Amino acid sequence: MRELERNHSSDTPPCTEAALESVAVVGRGRLGTALARALRDAGYAVAGPLGRDPEVGGAQAVLLCVPDGEIAAAAAAIPAGVPVGHCSGATGLAALAPHEAFSLHPLMTVTAAGADFAGAGAAIAGTTPRALNLAAGLADALQMRAVQISDGDRAAYHAAASIASNFVITLAAAAERLATSAGADRALLVPLVRATVENWATLDAERALTGPVARGDELTVAHQRSAIAERAEDLLPLFDALVDATRVLAGRPAAVAQAPAGVAGTDPTGRATVAQAPAGVAGTDATGREANAPEPPTEVDRARMALA
Repeated sequence: MRELERNHSSDTPPCTEAALESVAVVGRGRLGTALARALRDAGYAVAGPLGRDPEVGGAQAVLLCVPDGEIAAAAAAIPAGVPVGHCSGATGLAALAPHEAFSLHPLMTVTAAGADFAGAGAAIAGTTPRALNLAAGLADALQMRAVQISDGDRAAYHAAASIASNFVITLAAAAERLATSAGADRALLVPLVRATVENWATLDAERALTGPVARGDELTVAHQRSAIAERAEDLLPLFDALVDATRVLAGRPAAVAQAPAGVAGTDPTGRATVAQAPAGVAGTDATGREANAPEPPTEVDRARMALA
């Protein structure tokens, strides 16, 4: 991964904002509509957003804003001789062959209301220096921060984007569900979520972390888990996974069993554990089997004892 500087240079004349004047945008979904509007506002002559079997006319570049599975077919419909790019975060450039290819993936969530791309990241790539400069020029025109991502890194990069955006919404939906069960409006959570994200952006993850797990307050965590078990049992695997991951982030050890020695019990979060017995003393684990007890003799052992 390499962030590109504002002033691009290569042996090939750069296709920068000044050199590129017209772009055809293919795809009438949220991203295609938002990018067509933003590029037009940035001063480009934009054809589109266009639908299937597009007539790209005299556009100097074509930008495909279509689902990943349709990129290859859409690229095949574009006449040869014009650079073709896609906006996928996870797909490499091979899907655009045999065109001179580039990619521009805005690292920004786009809803039906559109998006403001200024200040957002943009993953770019190109099969030639000219194509790479073209992608960088488009990002620069939209006031995005261009970062070059190789094909081998794109899946990991896109997974990070999904966690940072899509999964945050999934977590917020789970929090909203629990808050509603307690009679609290979702609006009460909004300032908390915003402050949490701002703290993470300003600090690092470890210093931004707060809450009972970070404090080592396992009793509170156990009460939380009991409430989830009563009201939204299907969220328990998610809660447990998040508690475990948060312990690791906070540098907290795993919860220790609370049952008496030799008795199966649960940890402070309510999950079954192996009870701790004193050294050399037989106890039982969480399944009721003896712990620290000698193994019973086998048939071979018994035969040997009989011959002794």
